[in-house]
Amino acid sequence: MKIWYLPIALLLAGLSYSYWLGYTPALLGLIYLLASVISYYLYAKDKKAAKNGMWRVPENTLHLSALLGGWPGSILGQQKLRHKTKKVSFRILFFITLLMNLCLLFWLHTPDGSHKLYIYLYKIEYWVTNQFGSHMDVHILLKLIKFNYLR
Repeated sequence: MKIWYLPIALLLAGLSYSYWLGYTPALLGLIYLLASVISYYLYAKDKKAAKNGMWRVPENTLHLSALLGGWPGSILGQQKLRHKTKKVSFRILFFITLLMNLCLLFWLHTPDGSHKLYIYLYKIEYWVTNQFGSHMDVHILLKLIKFNYLR
């Protein structure tokens, strides 16, 4: 296994463990997955544009997608597409965005962070229920934002 894939494996294990212990809802893993797919797409689009001499995806957009949870997709995009792997300034800033995202994720596992996430998701649940009632789609969404309390 290449060293860059280790953080992705640790994230998958950590999110599973976090959900199982009731620190975070399943929706968090889904957000990471969606953000990663978007990030990988942005890297693929930028790589194609670089080859064809077309309009490029701004580096700030690539960094923002990594910061918002898409860093696993960014790592895959960099490694599989061999894109943005040589530019040192880009790699340093990417690593900083990865660390910032992980700091936020670790904060969600503190009592204060977990409580704030719970309150925020409770407000979303209340709003969704009042706006859309109890349709099947709403029921699925509400299941995703529920905390798993095995503690």
